[in-house]
Amino acid sequence: MSQNAIAPSPRALVRPPAATLARGEITHIARTPVDVALAVEQWRGYVAALAHAGFEIVEVVADDSLADSVFVEDAVVILGRVAVLTSPGALSRRAEIAGVEAVIAGLGLVERRIGLPGTLDGGDVLKIGDTVYVGRGGRTNAEGIRQFTAIAADEGFEVVAVPVTRVLHLKSAVTALPDGTAIGHAPLVEHPELFDRFLEVPEETGAAVVVLAPDAVLMAASAPVTAALFADMGYHVTTVDISEFEKLEGCVTCLSVRIR
Repeated sequence: MSQNAIAPSPRALVRPPAATLARGEITHIARTPVDVALAVEQWRGYVAALAHAGFEIVEVVADDSLADSVFVEDAVVILGRVAVLTSPGALSRRAEIAGVEAVIAGLGLVERRIGLPGTLDGGDVLKIGDTVYVGRGGRTNAEGIRQFTAIAADEGFEVVAVPVTRVLHLKSAVTALPDGTAIGHAPLVEHPELFDRFLEVPEETGAAVVVLAPDAVLMAASAPVTAALFADMGYHVTTVDISEFEKLEGCVTCLSVRIR
């Protein structure tokens, strides 16, 4: 890139909530009523926060036949120049891939794919530098990890498998701050020793952050104590209300795929 060239804006892949959102899959929590109209409002606030942070918004067409499709992170994993189309562990979610693939095809990325009998959800994939942690749990199986490891190795990434039994996805329990420190709520993290640096956070929903910039994160409004902790560490913290998605085991990472 020349000295005067302008770096391209990072992109964020998102998908509007389905009208059938309230029927979404749940595994580790009891079902409670979801206000779909409020969820749409919250999703718009989330997307606005990404746009305000400088992300170009790339939208996948909504599909009311796919209740969980707003959780677009599970459909594709970005490894640099490569987009890995996943193989969702829940049968009801496998049709989500087609709509995401149609959009990914126009973004100039190299497509790879996880195939059955392998299963892998994007919510089980946490990248920290050149290491990719992959949760082995209810939605991602050993064959899915094997296929993903081969793809990741081609792109220079090392994969570390992490057992996950207490939450739906790895990133329901652990994400990472911009400096690479893994963060998680201790009762939900089975193997903190697998991460080079691990910081315990006081609230369950505080374990999930979206990195907006080297000094900024996006997180749920339901974790104010954790937000204050990160602010005290010097980060600019943006909070968004995602209460209706939390009722479906969703978090801030689930609602977008960041492409830098």
